[in-house]
Order: sequence, then C-alpha cells, then structure tokens
Amino acid sequence: MLRTTLAGLRLHKSRYVTTVLAIMLGVMFTTGTMVFADTLEAGYEKTVMGSATSVDAIAVPAEGGEEEPAPLAEEALTEIRALPQVAGADGLAEGQVVLLDSEGRASGFVPPAAVSFGEHTRFSAEEGDLPAGGDEIALAVSTAEQLGFGVGDTVTVLDPDQEKREFTLTGLVEFGADPRYSYSGVVVFDHATLGGMTAAEGYVEIDAVAAEGYTDRQVADAVAGVLGADAEVLTGEEFGVALAEESGADTAMLRVVLLLFSFIAMFVAGIVIYNTFAILIAQRQRELALLRCVGAKRSQVFRSMLAESLIVGLVASALGVLAGIGIGMAGATFGGPLLGMDGAALTVTPLAVATGMVLGTVVTVFSALVPATRATRVAPLAALRTSATAAGLEKGTGWVRVVLGLLAFAASAALVAVSQLAGPNQLGPVIVTGSALIAFLGVVVLGPLLVRGIVNVVGLPLRRVGVPSMLAVDNSVRNPRRAATAMIALTVGATLITGYSVVSASTETTLTKMLDEQFPVDYQIMAQMGTEAVPAAEDAPAEGTGEEAAPAEGAAAEGAPAEGAPAEGAAEEQPGTDPAAAAADSEVEGLALPLDPGIPAEVRDTLGEQDELERVIADRNVYVELGGDQSMPVTTYINGRIGVDLTADTVEGDLTDLGPGRVVVSEGYADGARVGDTFTVPGLWGADDLELDIVAITENGGGLTGATVDPEDFAAAYPEVREDRTLYVVADADTEADRVRDAVLSSVEDHPTLQVMSVAEMKEQFTGILDIAFYTVAAMLGLAIIIAVFGIANTMALSVLERTRESALLRALGLTKAQLRRMLSVEAVLLCLIGAGIGIVFGVLFGWAAADSVLPNMVFAVPSGQIAVFIAVSVLAGLIAAVLPARRAAGTSITGALASE
Repeated sequence: MLRTTLAGLRLHKSRYVTTVLAIMLGVMFTTGTMVFADTLEAGYEKTVMGSATSVDAIAVPAEGGEEEPAPLAEEALTEIRALPQVAGADGLAEGQVVLLDSEGRASGFVPPAAVSFGEHTRFSAEEGDLPAGGDEIALAVSTAEQLGFGVGDTVTVLDPDQEKREFTLTGLVEFGADPRYSYSGVVVFDHATLGGMTAAEGYVEIDAVAAEGYTDRQVADAVAGVLGADAEVLTGEEFGVALAEESGADTAMLRVVLLLFSFIAMFVAGIVIYNTFAILIAQRQRELALLRCVGAKRSQVFRSMLAESLIVGLVASALGVLAGIGIGMAGATFGGPLLGMDGAALTVTPLAVATGMVLGTVVTVFSALVPATRATRVAPLAALRTSATAAGLEKGTGWVRVVLGLLAFAASAALVAVSQLAGPNQLGPVIVTGSALIAFLGVVVLGPLLVRGIVNVVGLPLRRVGVPSMLAVDNSVRNPRRAATAMIALTVGATLITGYSVVSASTETTLTKMLDEQFPVDYQIMAQMGTEAVPAAEDAPAEGTGEEAAPAEGAAAEGAPAEGAPAEGAAEEQPGTDPAAAAADSEVEGLALPLDPGIPAEVRDTLGEQDELERVIADRNVYVELGGDQSMPVTTYINGRIGVDLTADTVEGDLTDLGPGRVVVSEGYADGARVGDTFTVPGLWGADDLELDIVAITENGGGLTGATVDPEDFAAAYPEVREDRTLYVVADADTEADRVRDAVLSSVEDHPTLQVMSVAEMKEQFTGILDIAFYTVAAMLGLAIIIAVFGIANTMALSVLERTRESALLRALGLTKAQLRRMLSVEAVLLCLIGAGIGIVFGVLFGWAAADSVLPNMVFAVPSGQIAVFIAVSVLAGLIAAVLPARRAAGTSITGALASE
C-alpha cells in the first residue's frame, strides 16, 4: 500500500500543487512571525544587555509607593567611590529642559529629559563625542533623527529664565530601549551645565565598575550596603535582563497579534486542504474500490489516504518553514528599525521550525481524516458501478441540515444581541467573534442551499447572455456542496477584511465627529506639559493691582467677573498665600490632579487682535474629588458659546441654556440627577461650593465631559485659576490658510513652549494612522484571500479533470475553445462572487456589532469604496483561478477524451 500511495503521488502530483501552496503560505506566515519576533527580542536583549553589562553594578532609587522616589545623594556617590570593591563610579543626574526644533518651537508635548553622566556609565557616544564644556550638547540618536539635527549643528535650549541658549551638537548617544528615555527624548549636558539649566539634584542612577579581583555580585552587595533601603541595586546583567524583558513586552504583544493572523491563514488553508482531499478521494472511488476488490482492507485504504496527506503536509510544511525564515529575515531587516531595533542578527529557534512543521502537517492530516473515513464506507462494487465523479459531494441539503443551519444563525444573532445589550465593554468584540464563528458554521451547513438559491437569482440574466454563461450557471448548481465547500474559505477572508474595514471606517467617523464636537476650530494651542509657559516672575501681577482677578478682554461678554470680583476676595481670605503656587500645588484639599501648565492671558489678547481670526475660545478646568476614588473635571469656556461653538450629544436638556447659576453635566457624573435638579460643584481654595441648576445632561464619551459651568461661576469656585489651559482659534472664513497660520504663529512667537496644532492636520494625521493600520491588517488578511483563491483554482482544476469527457462532448457539439474558456471563467467568477458576497454581508453585520460593542456613541459607516474594490478583486480572482483549468480544458483532444473511459 505504501508503494501504491507513493506511485499515486508521483502520478497525480499536479493535483496537489495548489494544496501545497496553501499549506506553505500558512506555515510561512507562522514561522515568519516567530522568526521575526525572536530576532527582535534577541536584538533588544543584545542592545540592552550590551549597555548594561558595560558596568558591574547599577543602583536606582527605591520605589516609594505613589510618591516619586528621592534621588540618590552626592554623598552616597562619594562613599561608593571609596569602596575597595569599586574601581570607579559615576552618577546619572536628570532634569528636564525645553528643546527647540528648527522652527523655534518646543519639541514634543513632553519636554525631553536632560541628563549628565561621567566616565563610568552604561551609555556611550554612538557618533561624535560627549559634551565637555558649557557650550556643547549631545542628543539621543532618536531625538536627533526626529528633529533632523546632526553633529556640528547648533541646537537651541531654553534656560530656567526661558531665555534661548545655543549649543553646539558634539555627539549622538544611543539610549536603546530604555523606556525612561524612548518616549520623551534625551538632551545630554556636562554636569556643571546641567545644574545651571535645570533644578536637578542628586542622581537617578549610579553605575559602578568592579575593582580587580572582585565579582559584579560583590560590587553590587557593597554598593547596596552603602545605599541601604534608599536604593535598589542590581548587577549589570540583572539590570539588563529586567530592562530587556520590559522592552520586549511590545514584541510579545506583536507576536500574539501576528500569530492570530497566522491562525486565520491556517484555518483558511485547512478548509482548502479539506476540500481538495474530499474531491480527490471522491474522484478516485473507482481506484480505491479496485484496491478493495484485490484484497486491500478498509484500514489499509484509510492509512494510505492518511499517509498521502502526511507526505503532502511534510513537504509543504518544509517549504513553508524555509519561506518563513526568509520572510522573518525581511521583516527584521525592514521592520526592525521602525520598532527601534536596527541591524538585529537573524535568530531562528528550533521552536519556530518545529512549530511550522508540526502545524502544517497536523492541519493537513486532520483535514484529510473526514474524506479518508468517507472513502472506506463505500462498498467496492457500488463504487465500481459509478463513474469517476465526486460521488457523495453532489447531494443536496436535507431538512436536518436546514434546521441545524437555521439554529446556528439564530444562536449567532442572539450573541450579537447580547453584545449590544451589554453596552460598550472589553468583552464585546470577543462575543461578536464567537457569533461570527457560529455564523460560519451555519454557512458550512447551509452552504449548498445558499449556493443554489444565489445562483438561481444571479443566473437569470446570465442565462440570456449566451450559451457559455448558461452552461456556467447550470454547472454551478450541479454540485452545490462542492461549490459551498470551496467558497467558504473565501467567505471567511471576505468577512474579516470587510468587518475590519467597517470597524476602521466607523472608528474614523466616530472619532472625527468627536473631534468636530470638541474642537470645532482651526487651531488649538496648549502649553507643553511639565513646563511653565513663561517665567513665574513675569507671570505674577503687581501686588494690589487686582490684575490677578481680571479676565481677558472679551470675557465679560460671556459672564466672566470684572476686576475685583470674587477671585480677589477669595485670595484675600488666605493671607500670605501665593496664588500661583497654590494653583500649581496638587496637595490642595479637594484637588484631584495637578493643574496643567497655563497659557498667559496676553496670548489670547494678541490672538484676538488678529484680523485673520474670527474667534478665540479659551477653556479653564480643574479636577475635583467627589469622594472615594472618583474625580470630576470642571470646565468653563470663555468666549465660547455652548451649544453653538462647542456641542455634544445630549440625553436631555438644551446646551444653549447654560449661564450663571446653571451647569451642564455628563451622564456618568449626574448620578441619576435630571434636568432641573440641583447639582453641587465643589469649590477650592476656601471658595464655597456651587449649587447649580442642571440645564442639560450630555452622553458619556462625547464632548463636555464632567461639569461645564459659566465663566462667572468658575471664577467664584476656583479663584486661583487665572490662566487658560487651551485656546481654540476659529479662522475668518474668507482668509487664506497661510495667512491664518502666520497670524497664529506670530501671536505665540514669544512663548516657544506653547504647542500650536492645526486641527485639520490633527484629523489628517489621525486618518493617516487609521489608514496605515487598515492597510497593514488588510495586507495580512489578504494572505487568507490568496489561500482561498488557490482553493477555488484547485476546485476548478479538479472539476475540469472530472468533466474531461463532458467538455470534449461540448466541443464536438460545436462549443469553441473561447466559449469553453468563457464558461469556466464565468463559473469561477460566480463561485468567487458568492463567497465574497456572503462574506461582505457578514463583514458589515459583524463589523457594526464589534464597533458598537466598543465605541460609545458609535457612528456607523460602510466604506462603500473599499467594498467595491473588494468585489472587483473577487471578480479578478475568479478569472485568475480559471485561467489554467480553462486552458487545460480547451487544449484537451476531443477524440482522445471521448475515447477514454
């Protein structure tokens, strides 16, 4: 039987080409994912470990709960240097500075870290030299690349007085994957300059090198003895391992996501493999029956079929593993730099190879089990009496299958309903995914009925096009079970791509709507987080002027208090209190979070004087404690018309009714209160609580979150908040965009730490990110589509082989080669359109359910353009799938085919 099996494989090897390709692609994705992730992890480990092990002991301040750990003292470093186990030690001091980009604006929403370190450190210059004087500076490699600076350039940094100071860039330092510096960026000074540029005290890290004759463990223990409980001390290797594990967390998540796509690819490949073996075994019933007649047992026939699938699986998996190694190497080469890992050496682990081999082989053998079992149940004499057709696959759909299919669809619909009734939560997508899997089961069960029904409807106009189209329609419903089995693979891929496109489009539409509600403007201006917009000395008004309570020009029109209003009185209740310091103090009773850096009032005044701008809206806010762990944002908008300039979806009430003594509350903070009820807004800094009437309740997750109050009420409750948090700029409709931008930038040129963002650019950037994500996911899911097309091509090829005599008879009756090719092409296109059509319907349904189960106030959007492209691709896929089978059918000898049995 083994010789017979091998001979059959050699004789009919062309039948397995598309099956081998399907297995190979699935295995390639799986192995490639593992090789790519292993290479990245090894690269992270090498980079981090290489830097950490350049010193023998590393000490960092011990975590002190919620409080920021205190830095290590200069005296501690002196003691460590005096240890006999230590040959040398230096400290890493750290602060923050404002780094200006080439346009003179502060780089990033968060100021970069400013550091200094000595000779004994785990960091070194990647290019150039470390700074050695007061006019020199070095940057992290990533920071320099982002801002476009190179060694020798002049770099501008703001000093503590917000004055610009220029430095020469002498070197670039590689900080690797250290999470402390990978986000904000790093500026490197010498130690003396750092002290003058920042308020840095002590050290955030001390690195020590072992003296001759001592191990790194002995050095770490000695350093720990000096620092005690104030620090955590690790050897360089231990520190590197911990940092590598932390840095590799993103790689682990990436591995999981990519392996999910691998699972999808292998699932679709399994469907293709099953369909191929089902058709092949059905077509070989006469051959198998003859083997049974000459003495082969059922078990031998069964083992022969499994051996055949095992050989095919092993060969295809081996090819897939080789291709996967190449894909993994390409991913590490081109994708590694995007993930902060450049030049990582290829890492191929035995686990990656074994996983690919085992997965491909097991899926192939498992997919062949059912067809092989079916082959042993046919009586030899019965099989010999049939022609070489796929007997058993031509059966229709019985009532039992109809009932089971309808039950599957009912269960799927019930799960979708559960996901919607539960509201937005993390389990929603999981429930929707389960409902989709059950719906796929329903398609598998009812597939023949669906194929027959859809073809009968779509086939009506095709029957009138010509004889080839009419024959194609008849051929499509002749064996609906085979057609259904072939198209289910394409249905799965179409559902996934369409579903994700619906989720992506709905997410983009929903968030765009939210942006329009929250930022119905042209520009947004904010202070860089972690910095003061201007020096405190310039910010503080002259004593006794009353200026601290005065709103900006135009605020009185919106109900803001005039000079000498409650803000001034509230300040007088606290003699000796510095209002600016109080506003920045997160320890104020009832204040939940530190206040963000403010925008000086003169910026709003300057913007308001620009003819190119129609309106400048300012918001001020605080977070107040409500009790327990809950805090609430309280916001006011100066010069902003609530319900007109700033809107949100409401549960009840009218936003335009907001005024003094009234409040708009989002539903989550209303705690069951209704319009007309009294709502208490806590006051701060000695001010009384506000008892306000609710005029509107907004939906959760939209604009106007928390409590929105009138400027007059805000000034009374929070007298120390006298700077704007954000400015929203509305341009004059008739002014050119370039003139508007120049007007905005000229208004803030004296305040380089202010972040100026074009809302149009924000939306464009946001849309670009979603588009990149969509096309990335679509490319990965496209692999499942390619595998499905191979399956349809294989089905067509085997169908053509089975109908060789029929095709020859049609040719003998006058059907031309071109008409025969057209018939097979229409048949393949029909098959692809059915699979894609069902998948598109499922994708729209489950995409809507998945998006609505996660996004509050989701705006449903169907990307009709993308779906139209997918339908066109399905037609093209059908035509491609039919090319080789059609050529083979058209090239077959008429007399030879009619003469054969």
